[in-house]
Amino acid sequence: MSAPATFRTVDPSQIKPSELHPFLVGAVAPRPVAFASTISADGSVNLSPYSFFNCFGSNPPILIFSPANRVRDNSQKHTLENVREVPEVVIHICDYALVEQMSLASTEYERGVNEFVKAGLTEVPSERVRPPRVAEAPAAFECVVEQVIPLGQNNGAGNLVICRVVLAHFREDILTSTGTGIDPFKLDAVARLGADWYCRASGSSLFEVPKPNRHIGIGIDQLPEHIRHSDVLTGNNLGRLGNIEASALPDAESVEAFRNEPLVAYTLNKYRDDATEQRRQLTLLGKQWLEESKLLEAWKTLLLADGR
Repeated sequence: MSAPATFRTVDPSQIKPSELHPFLVGAVAPRPVAFASTISADGSVNLSPYSFFNCFGSNPPILIFSPANRVRDNSQKHTLENVREVPEVVIHICDYALVEQMSLASTEYERGVNEFVKAGLTEVPSERVRPPRVAEAPAAFECVVEQVIPLGQNNGAGNLVICRVVLAHFREDILTSTGTGIDPFKLDAVARLGADWYCRASGSSLFEVPKPNRHIGIGIDQLPEHIRHSDVLTGNNLGRLGNIEASALPDAESVEAFRNEPLVAYTLNKYRDDATEQRRQLTLLGKQWLEESKLLEAWKTLLLADGR
């Protein structure tokens, strides 16, 4: 067993907002980025990214982002001023190919400066709202602003911009083969971390976890004791084992037959004179099956590891 972790405890009321900020944005991560285009009452276009952002419902389709008051001097963002004057916004999703231009658009240019021009991006007229779209973005949501909710008046206070999607645009090459959703491998999305860090959701960093809401898993508390208290299996391993339905558990006959599986048979034979090591090696093999998403093979191997 590893030693207990130590923690630093932070009381927000006892430190400056500028000192708390890096802990918040560093830990609450990765965060998707709302690359938001807005327009002022006099027609000036603004484009800026915000990582205090997410989707909050599909019927009605609601996106919310927060242009927080600047921690430095409590001033407010041009985006916030614009949506109060013209309550419309286009929220774009940024991919890796766009990340440097998106970052450049976050520069604090003077009001009235068009970040489309500064960042070298192409304006495309929207169909339902007045702010233009970014042609280079793989996805764009034309939205009307339903409400702006200030969360405080101090430095760093958020301002929730509640947006209802009235029209959405998805580039064809990011869709799944059936056209019924977004393929994450094709989207190549980026997300915000703390400081100057981002992450890229692509390649080997993408993985699947079966959704528990498709069935009722037995839970970790129902795992056999030798599995639940293993010093080999991780919390992730136990979570995957506990996500199986009781009716899907292998029966005793199939577990016994699995002794003849080549890797299992080899392990049983090699360590037949050392019960403790045999259990450990079978557990390691079960862990390998789990990491290869072979759940039933893992269950059979781990049940054999009990040795009773």
